[in-house]
Amino acid sequence: METDPDDAQDQVAGLTDLLVAGLEALAKAGQAETACRMAGKACAVLRGTNPPQWRKFNALLHRLSRQVPFGQPQAAEKSHDP
Repeated sequence: METDPDDAQDQVAGLTDLLVAGLEALAKAGQAETACRMAGKACAVLRGTNPPQWRKFNALLHRLSRQVPFGQPQAAEKSHDP
């Protein structure tokens, strides 16, 4: 049984919306940097194959990046301080 391309696109759009909402919640919980990294990875996956969904993650990445302090050591770098 083949999947209707329109149904598949609707499913991807629905999953994208769900993931964007989850990343927004993650950022609100104090994990904006992690949410940005995940949004960036989603952008990389969708870049050449699904521009409408890529735009959603790209917009989220730009919104969330304002919440990440510039020039601050990352959490992994902080744990190595003496």
